[in-house]
Amino acid sequence: MIDSSTVRLFTYGTLRQPEVQRSLFGREVPGTPEELPGYLLDTVEITDPHVIALSGSAHHPILRPTGDPADRVRGTALQITEADLAAADAYEVDDYARTLAPLASGTQAWVYAPAGA
Repeated sequence: MIDSSTVRLFTYGTLRQPEVQRSLFGREVPGTPEELPGYLLDTVEITDPHVIALSGSAHHPILRPTGDPADRVRGTALQITEADLAAADAYEVDDYARTLAPLASGTQAWVYAPAGA
């Protein structure tokens, strides 16, 4: 059961990794498959040593807006708490900004998109 303090977070990269979830949220978070229309994936180089150590990579996926609803990014919609969302915010580097976006299912979720996009 989802309570009012639960939010949806669409993940398409390292936030889907069990080891990242355990470190940030203290547990693995189950999710449901979802798609984000109007975007494609690209890569960004991460320089934060903590994020690199946690994720195991200096190259992370990042969304690139296309505006074309036929373009879609596959990912996972997680049901997390506001505290989990704050932990995810702290993990994401300045290349990302959290925004609310419509998913292919018709629901909305928070998503980390490129900062300034």
